[in-house]
Amino acid sequence: MPEENSSQDLAKARAFFENGQKAAEKNNFDHAIEMYIEGLRYAPEALEEGHLPLVELALQRQGRGGKKPSMLEKVKRLRGKTPLEQMLNAEYLFAKDPSHLPYAEAMLKAAVEGGYKKMADWIANLVFQTNNAAKKPSVQTYILLKNCYATLGEFDKAIVACQRAVRLRPDDGDLAEDFKNLSAELTMARGKYDTESDFRESIKDRQEQEKLHAQSSIVKTDDYRISAVEDARKKLARDPYLPMNIFNLAEALSDLENDKAENEAIELLKNTYKARDDFSFKQRAGLLRIRQLRRKIREAKAALDANPNNGQARTKVEELIAQLNNTEMEHFRLCMENYPTDLQTKFEYAIRLVRSKRYNEAIPLLQEAQKDPRRKIASMNMMGFCFFMKGWLPDAIDIFTQAIDSYEIKEDAIAKELRYNLARAYEEQGDTQKALEIYRKLAQFDFAYRDVSQRVDKLRGTKS
Repeated sequence: MPEENSSQDLAKARAFFENGQKAAEKNNFDHAIEMYIEGLRYAPEALEEGHLPLVELALQRQGRGGKKPSMLEKVKRLRGKTPLEQMLNAEYLFAKDPSHLPYAEAMLKAAVEGGYKKMADWIANLVFQTNNAAKKPSVQTYILLKNCYATLGEFDKAIVACQRAVRLRPDDGDLAEDFKNLSAELTMARGKYDTESDFRESIKDRQEQEKLHAQSSIVKTDDYRISAVEDARKKLARDPYLPMNIFNLAEALSDLENDKAENEAIELLKNTYKARDDFSFKQRAGLLRIRQLRRKIREAKAALDANPNNGQARTKVEELIAQLNNTEMEHFRLCMENYPTDLQTKFEYAIRLVRSKRYNEAIPLLQEAQKDPRRKIASMNMMGFCFFMKGWLPDAIDIFTQAIDSYEIKEDAIAKELRYNLARAYEEQGDTQKALEIYRKLAQFDFAYRDVSQRVDKLRGTKS
């Protein structure tokens, strides 16, 4: 296992991360990638400060049409003398092409070999989710995940990866044997709490974690938030041209959660946008405005709950919700206009169009948003809803069915919603037999889900 990063190494890494952040804020993504990679050489387990921001800027770069790695870069980076070098070379290529799963798999292999557990666990989960969302999941990827999770001692995840590999290769005897062995390993790992003393130790550890969590939860007291604003003002005064200083002050002001501070934060960002013509400032201002409106809605709803018969309080809630809807609609429209290839923005704007019953405008955006594996199923579900609301019931049925077939998890909230929506489409089309069959299965799994039990009773009554 690699040694823990020294404070000196972390300081060196953070200097590179800060330079990477500055470069990213200026849309100099290629230089930002190099800075983050250099920083990670000193602190390869810096997940929150290094790896996660690097993936975020990689997606921004991709959304703005950034080029994939050149052939020369691939030749240069697809090797390395040490696991660390191999991991960072693969991460460099992944940052320039985050849709190419083999780069992430190479990162995972190197991270496991090098003993970078925190990094390996994170990238394994990313690979797992991406492969699950693929139209044709790779059995080799699941086998890689099975082996990596087992090496990391995460036998529950290794078993799930093995199960999915078995589904794709049901006649593979080696995989069936691996599944048995992993199940035995998991049983042994869980058996460490068989003795009373081990159980007490686990309770003690959990209590310590809860204590630390409680301490971290009260860090942001009013005094802390005020001092954070003061610190951010001082940094901005020292370097008023550094975008990070402007963003940090705006964020600190927003954390105070009062109109005066929030409005100051929004005005700061808007004025900077006017002066520099950099949309990222206006984008952040829009997000803070949305956050402010959501806070006001929470407060207005609390006042209404305290006095449910107060018509003025009810009107205020309704007005704020309408204001939030309009603000979000305009915000994501502008974001899509400025970042036309950003799939997340298209998805968010499409959601607001659906809420406004502008289905014809939403459908093409949802079709594009499906290209993002993270939002594929949600986009299909929303698109099916659009066709349902337009009365295109056969098309809605096709889309809901495709989404169900693509979504491997069969019992979570998303799976239930997809099946409920499919049943509603069949029912609306007049195919009560198919609708009843789906409702019945839903009720068997979750009897209290929405109005499923009532719909089963109604359709059974209709049939009799």
